[in-house]
Formats: sequence, structure tokens, C-alpha cells
Amino acid sequence: MTLDAHRCPNGHLTYPGHELCPECGEEQTETVDLSDETAEVVTWTTSTATPPGVRQPNSLAIVEFTVAGESVRAIGQLTEDTEVEIGDEVRPVYAEELRDPDAGIREAESQEWDGYRFESA
Repeated sequence: MTLDAHRCPNGHLTYPGHELCPECGEEQTETVDLSDETAEVVTWTTSTATPPGVRQPNSLAIVEFTVAGESVRAIGQLTEDTEVEIGDEVRPVYAEELRDPDAGIREAESQEWDGYRFESA
């Protein structure tokens, strides 16, 4: 699985992808895999009131990747043993389940449960 940002012909990156670049309006035609990149923590928080099936407490971070001189931000869970401060370097790590599929209100088969968390680099 990849962690794809999208790039328009003018070099702007967005995550998640959009049909048109929010910055210039051009069609986003290229994907950039961020799963092998490192990012810097912009801010983070820990939630103790989480939705059904999401671990408690659940630490989340907004991180910023820089690829070929362009930056793009993403939000995601931190791995359970990761403690971060603003400015720390993190890397994405694949997780088969970001939450418990049996605890949701929708049919488990209708959802994707995997994705990426961030851990200290």
C-alpha cells in the first residue's frame, strides 16, 4: 500500500488528492508515494474520547513532508509507543487495522481499515 500525495503540472502537492489542484486549478496528474519519506511534526494532540473501535487514548499528529522543494501536510495516528514534540521527525508505518472493524456502525466489508500511522524516525 502507498501513501499517495498528488502533484499538478506546476509542482504543487496535495494530500489527499483532488481532481484539480486547490492552489492553481490545474488537473493533478501525478502521484508521489510518501511512505518512504520522513516528515516533521507540525502539531499533535491526544484524544481520550474516541469513536467506537478507535484506541483510547489516541494520539494524532499533523505532519509536513517536503518533496522536491514542495511541502504537503497529512494527519494521522501516532504509533502507540511514539511520543513526539513539535519539530520532531517521523516516518509513516503501515498498519493493517487503524480501528476495530467489529466496533463500527457500518458493515465491515464496506470500509477500508488499513492505512498509515507515524512513528519517530
